[in-house]
Amino acid sequence: MSKSVFAAALLAGAATSTLSLAAPLAAKEGMFTPGQLPEIADDLRKTGLEVSPEALSDLTGFPMGAIVQLQGCSASFVSDEGLVVTNHHCARGSVQYNSTAENNYLENGFLAKAKGEELPAAPGSRVYVTTDISDVTARVREGIDAFSPNERYDTVDQRVKDITAECEQDAGYRCLVASFYGGEEYTLIKRLEVKDVRLVYAPADSIGKYGGDIDNWMWPRHTGDFSFYRAYVAPDGTSAEYSEDNVPYRPKHHLKVSAAGLDDGDFVMAAGYPGSTNRYTRLGEVKNTFEWTYPTFVTLLNNWIDTIEEAAPEGSDARVKYESRLAGLNNYEKNLRGQIDGARRVNLVGLRAEREAELDAWIAADPSRSGYGEAIAALDELSEESATAARTNFWYGNVTNPQLLGTAQRLYRLAKEKEKPDAQRESGYQERDMAFFRQGLQALDRRYDASVDKAEWLLFLNGYLAQPAAERVAVFDQATGLVGVTDAAQAEPIVDRYYANTTLGDTETRLALMDASVAELEASKDPFMQLAIALYDYGIDLEQQSEERAGRALVLRPAYMQAITQWQRSQGIATYPDANSTLRVTYGKVLGGSPRDGMAYLPFTTLEGILEKDTGEDPFNAPAKQLTEIRAGDYGDYALDSIGSVPVNFLSDLDSTGGNSGSATLNSRAELVGLLFDGTFESVNSDWYFDPRTTRTIHVDTRYMLWVMDKVDGAQALIEEMDVVR
Repeated sequence: MSKSVFAAALLAGAATSTLSLAAPLAAKEGMFTPGQLPEIADDLRKTGLEVSPEALSDLTGFPMGAIVQLQGCSASFVSDEGLVVTNHHCARGSVQYNSTAENNYLENGFLAKAKGEELPAAPGSRVYVTTDISDVTARVREGIDAFSPNERYDTVDQRVKDITAECEQDAGYRCLVASFYGGEEYTLIKRLEVKDVRLVYAPADSIGKYGGDIDNWMWPRHTGDFSFYRAYVAPDGTSAEYSEDNVPYRPKHHLKVSAAGLDDGDFVMAAGYPGSTNRYTRLGEVKNTFEWTYPTFVTLLNNWIDTIEEAAPEGSDARVKYESRLAGLNNYEKNLRGQIDGARRVNLVGLRAEREAELDAWIAADPSRSGYGEAIAALDELSEESATAARTNFWYGNVTNPQLLGTAQRLYRLAKEKEKPDAQRESGYQERDMAFFRQGLQALDRRYDASVDKAEWLLFLNGYLAQPAAERVAVFDQATGLVGVTDAAQAEPIVDRYYANTTLGDTETRLALMDASVAELEASKDPFMQLAIALYDYGIDLEQQSEERAGRALVLRPAYMQAITQWQRSQGIATYPDANSTLRVTYGKVLGGSPRDGMAYLPFTTLEGILEKDTGEDPFNAPAKQLTEIRAGDYGDYALDSIGSVPVNFLSDLDSTGGNSGSATLNSRAELVGLLFDGTFESVNSDWYFDPRTTRTIHVDTRYMLWVMDKVDGAQALIEEMDVVR
């Protein structure tokens, strides 16, 4: 990642270390690292776990050795031939990548009858298998407290890159240094990078995406959100790019798949890679987020969605290219509305103020704790400073968002970084990043349309030009010719010239520029490249300001978390680190709920619920064969007696967030009983505050997965390949 992104990660990630609430609760708060599970072994057993909690702490043992990570999603091995199960929405990009007008796998689904028929996943698809972890805290943090903020940031950044590079001297591995507890601890995670990933089976959208955006974040749900990949390696077992000579990866462990499943009240746990949570942010950060950032984004997102839909009408080639972006924007908009609603419902601001008052009182009770108070006061000042910078730069960040401008900026930054030794380049521009860099340039073809990109830019310009003069960026206005321009209508002729004269829309041109020198790019007549060059110094200055704030946080956040940890320990409450895309385990029960007065959520949905919802029109257009099987009452061996049908989706009280999609949902014997894929609308705010009454996670039941494979799509060979237990 670039320094600015690294700085943002430090500031955001460091702000979010969390703690469990006092037990016992009806719902179990906590995204625990596997290494913490022995510490809570008694409660795990009391809740219903039958396997050893100590065994769960071994990332390379069973069952954790079967849990893998995709880009932005979680997954797990379910056979000894590298078969990987994840959510349909996690593999949908690969389905779309392989679809054509003649073979529309999104509409019809895809099933490889034999391994030779499996299709390459979308470019850049990876399966990451953890092979080793080690504590590198001392090496990362040694002596940094004495440095200036920028020196501190640069030192930590370079040490992280050095440790990563050493780890990756073993070819075929992708290593990660993860930060915990506000930067107090660092862990090196070594992962086999499986580069040859192939699509094996994905049901049609009318099953895998049933309910679409309408049902997203909602209950009751009837979505068959599952798909299968297969991991391939070279014949000697090493990581390799796609080749017909490659063979299925042989994992050391894979999960058994339960056809017996669960019932209401049964123990359940999920293992996956949650992205990020914000449970221990300070009050000022909470206020800025919910009073300004989220409401501002909701307005922008709605206008953005309308802009794309108008510029890319349904049925057009442009709409096909922007379907994924539209889905992401709609999902984000609905998520933010849920966050805002949830914060109001639980009085998040009041809860944060109450907690901070209690912490202040604990610090004041002992003079030896005064250093914590000083660090927290400085942290609050830093948080307000960061919030001010974010508000000031909001519209500039958006107005420099068009895809071709972003491409030009990355290419020019690449040329600049290539003038340095590889070890000193910014993350994202090192040799280890070039395959992804190239794939990103190639993928632009499938998600870019000039007319839509232009419409988006005009939307952002309209917002930018409406800001006070003091918040406009002089170098941007001068470089674009926007000095004195006050609305998008005046800006449109200027924008038109950019798109009329650029060559960056051509894939081969973009790829060739990866090898261009700084001088060659500076001689370019391409208007987007000229603009990128003009903005470069200003962007570097913003980066350095962000890094300075991140450097200060590297001292203040750990001190804050030490205070929190000791305060909570005095109350008998153990800490757990906030989500940071590393492997976590969350546990609880199959459980319905009552999110508000007069509303009850049953724990399971059934096949018959699909009939009740079905209209024959997208997104409630189940396949005819599926409807026939449901009407015939052909449940096979997959029915749950207590509900008299095959369970489709179920609710639990597990603690989850984005990135958990595809997480293996396990029963008390660590058998696969479902895949985590969503949360209820009332649960969205759990990123900031875990409310045990309303937080519910949604899973697709393995019995429904097996029923669809068996009765609808004829995937018996895959069922036979897996270890299905009853």
